[in-house]
Amino acid sequence: MAAKLNLKDKYRLLTRDLDWEFSYQNRQDAFPYEEFEGIKITDWSKWEDPFRLTMDAYWKYQAEKEKKLYAIFDAFAQNNAQMNVSDPRYLNAIKIFLTGVTPLEYQAYQGFAHVGRQFGGIGARIACQMQSIDELRHVQTQIHAMSHYNKFFDGFQDWSHMHDRVWYLSVPKSFFEDARSAGPFEFLVAISFSFEYVLTNLLFVPFMSGAAYNGDMATVTFGFSAQSDEARHMTLGLEIIKFLLEQHEDNVPIVQKWIDKWFWRGTRLLAIVAMMMDYMLPNKVMSWQEAWEVYFEEAGGALFKDLARYGIRAPKYAEVIEKEKEHISHQAWWIFYNFGHAAGFHTWIPTDEELDWLSEKYPDTFDKYYRPRWELAKQMAAEGKRFYSSGLPQLCQVCQVPMGFTEMADDPGQISYRSAEYQGERYHMCSDGCRDIFLDEPEKFVQAWLPVHQILQGNCGGSDLEEMLRDYYRMNVGADNMDMVGSPDETRWQKWKGAA
Repeated sequence: MAAKLNLKDKYRLLTRDLDWEFSYQNRQDAFPYEEFEGIKITDWSKWEDPFRLTMDAYWKYQAEKEKKLYAIFDAFAQNNAQMNVSDPRYLNAIKIFLTGVTPLEYQAYQGFAHVGRQFGGIGARIACQMQSIDELRHVQTQIHAMSHYNKFFDGFQDWSHMHDRVWYLSVPKSFFEDARSAGPFEFLVAISFSFEYVLTNLLFVPFMSGAAYNGDMATVTFGFSAQSDEARHMTLGLEIIKFLLEQHEDNVPIVQKWIDKWFWRGTRLLAIVAMMMDYMLPNKVMSWQEAWEVYFEEAGGALFKDLARYGIRAPKYAEVIEKEKEHISHQAWWIFYNFGHAAGFHTWIPTDEELDWLSEKYPDTFDKYYRPRWELAKQMAAEGKRFYSSGLPQLCQVCQVPMGFTEMADDPGQISYRSAEYQGERYHMCSDGCRDIFLDEPEKFVQAWLPVHQILQGNCGGSDLEEMLRDYYRMNVGADNMDMVGSPDETRWQKWKGAA
């Protein structure tokens, strides 16, 4: 009778012993992308397995989590729990999550499956395989949780189609496409470290707490179920950084350049989350500024102090982001309010109570720069002069955010604008951070698929805006977009609540 394996033996057999020696193939031919980024690996055996899981244990833990998660989903649906959310405005944040975040989980699944194949070390390959499966699970659970709302609210249809085409969704889409078209080590620094380790808590902790505070137990349950996976992903992010830095001193400047790039790109991406927290959660947990201070300045500050012993400093332009935390959510929501007719969700003017909350949370900036705008918007709406921008916003060539963010050094009221020339053509960027990224890889970013450019070139359907929204974006014009006030979502909600 065969002896039962102990955990240590089982772990070794189901991770490190899955590797093999190459006897008749050149190892460089087997892993062709391992060296072209300039990263030097001297000993793959030094890779510490961050997940410390065998495959059978992984399947067991995940199966137990799935049973509990889907039981809550079923209970949520059977009890018509969509009626328990705080306010129908809240569902618009979930529409952004489904169209903007969920497809990124699928890109992460594909990305980790791809880069795992490219590493010569078995430890890195196993870690990437497990994270790839995690990411696919997140896609499935998020779609399942949010599909319930599709029965009762507009804007949840064709979310994957919208992700590929709608103008503002090119911000998250281009972020991952940039990472996936990079080399395998840069992908891990971009996604595992800069996004998962440094920035993901800003999405999965305060926003998910906000979901709970607004009565959305389906979303908060998948969020916290995913967060236990994210904790493992964060350990992979830290491991890849320390592994690369300890392998060879020549890796340090390469890693620092990637940290600078992906920290900046990540903060641009999170402008949408900042807007969701400050403006789209009717019951608010904390401001974006508070979340940034807790989850980046305190936690991230300690991290970069630790990495200083390897020669790594804090990300370039971190001081600019520190100033932007007081502005970015207000500027992002104002952009969407102005272009609400072309968005796949509803926008609104904050209530008087919400304006007071913003004044309290942003005492140095909100009343000076942003409250007057909303007071004017409120006055114009009351006079029947609700204003929509009829033009198309210029987009940054790198992050693809509309050029609505402002200078932080001298005048926060002045639009931030940079440009650069490449092969006789001029390209436009929103910031010094994006300009640096462009100048480092111009061949890559001149190929960016900018939605506004494509519209102007006639590649997105007809010349009429409504026709483009309906046929190219597949929006239900007049139902999915425009103001929350008077929308079909609001009308149905009032009828359900007996307030119509």
